[in-house]
Amino acid sequence: ADSSLISSPIVFFNASTRIHRLSLNGAFSLLASWVLRANQQPVDYLVCHQGMLQCILGTQRDRLDQKPPCKKCMGLSSALYPDGLTTHLHLATDHLDEIQSQLEELTLDRMITWEYDGVPLGEICLPGLRWVLRRHHLPDTDEVRRLLRSYLASSVSLVFGMRKYFEERKPRAVVLFNGIFYPEAVARWVARSMNIPTITHEVGLRPMSAYFTHHEATFRQLSLPPDYGLSSEEESELSAYLDSRFQGKFTMAGIKFWPVMEALPDNLDEAIGSFEQVVTIFSNVIFDTSQIHANTLFDHMYAWLDGLVDVFDAYPETLFILRAHPDEDRPGKASEEDVASWVGEKELVGVSNFYFIPPSEHVSSYELIRQSKLVMIYNSSIGLEAAIMGAPVLAAARSRFTHEPTVFFPDTMEAYNQTLKSFLEGESIEPPVEFSETARKLMYYELFKGSLDLSEFLEEDTSMGGMVKFKQFSVSDLLGNPALTVIKEGILHGTSFVLDG
Repeated sequence: ADSSLISSPIVFFNASTRIHRLSLNGAFSLLASWVLRANQQPVDYLVCHQGMLQCILGTQRDRLDQKPPCKKCMGLSSALYPDGLTTHLHLATDHLDEIQSQLEELTLDRMITWEYDGVPLGEICLPGLRWVLRRHHLPDTDEVRRLLRSYLASSVSLVFGMRKYFEERKPRAVVLFNGIFYPEAVARWVARSMNIPTITHEVGLRPMSAYFTHHEATFRQLSLPPDYGLSSEEESELSAYLDSRFQGKFTMAGIKFWPVMEALPDNLDEAIGSFEQVVTIFSNVIFDTSQIHANTLFDHMYAWLDGLVDVFDAYPETLFILRAHPDEDRPGKASEEDVASWVGEKELVGVSNFYFIPPSEHVSSYELIRQSKLVMIYNSSIGLEAAIMGAPVLAAARSRFTHEPTVFFPDTMEAYNQTLKSFLEGESIEPPVEFSETARKLMYYELFKGSLDLSEFLEEDTSMGGMVKFKQFSVSDLLGNPALTVIKEGILHGTSFVLDG
């Protein structure tokens, strides 16, 4: 092997996934680094050490000027990472006053498009700003402008720090949480500009599972191998999973969305019987980081919904049911730009052929699908499940399954509108059999091949929802775990992060 490669470290950086407790992604990062170290591979931990004026997780929506909790964060970092393998990122104060002065004169719109030394920092900071504020459309207030200025100035500091560090250490690869929040996005941009391979990770689709990729983890795209098929045992395994899921028995990132799954309410049941046909529309969480990849036909989800208002009016014989995403009102993460508000603004309450289901109502999505002539989605995962059920699904945005033949996904606005018109006016819709077959294969592949099970090492931290603790395990457990072997090989040799066999 090339000796320079052996001495070049694999760098781990995850400033946006933990503060004082261990998150799933914080644990995934550590486990990946430990299996490399167990295989005698050099590892460096790049750790924020009061290196930002404001960070993503440190931002408090109700107190945007509150300083980040650096002391707590650095305390956890010191417990997690050995001193000899850790490099601290400090705030580059030399040019900070000058940068902040430049930013002071900019409007919010101008800051969103701002670049520094060729790096599109406004574009890089925007998804995290939307995520923190729990909205897509940003209010142009002094508080929001100050917050974005702090992100941008911090990003400039990170650009300096990352360039200097990568030039000195010449890493073999950089492993990052998410790749979208601005600290990791800056690291990814700088690394890629220097031809350093980057790997990002997110939570997988099963409990305690990880998703690693050579691209952006929030893009989430796994392509099926040619002639891929499921064995009878795999079909049974998928069916058992779907049986539980269709009863609401599943979690994602430690969150259980369905405490109970309810039958359709009587008034909706009655309404369904009085219309010629039913169309169910599933919305998304507008600030989710997946949305930057989703917006291909429409500028954003509300632009899509806006266009449907005239459709409701044009087809009075059709009952349109709009179901808000159950994660939209999650405690501590509730959307500030929610679908219920949109329904109110468009004066849809009381419209005879429109029915709205808010996120807090646990009405079965699967029963809605069974009752529907057509299922409409933006980029919600329910589209893949509906395809498995044999329902015709019309997607308005790119999702993790639209690259495979699973749903109807027109590639132009004109084609989308024409497809919707033909579906609403036609007698029936018959999706190709290939859609449901491919959807089953893709879901299995995502669940059991691309979601890397690390439950051997992790358990829930019951004192704090969504956080985890390590179980007792040995170095030989790390070396013998199939998921960690896939992660190790993918980082070292650029292979796919998918389980074989």
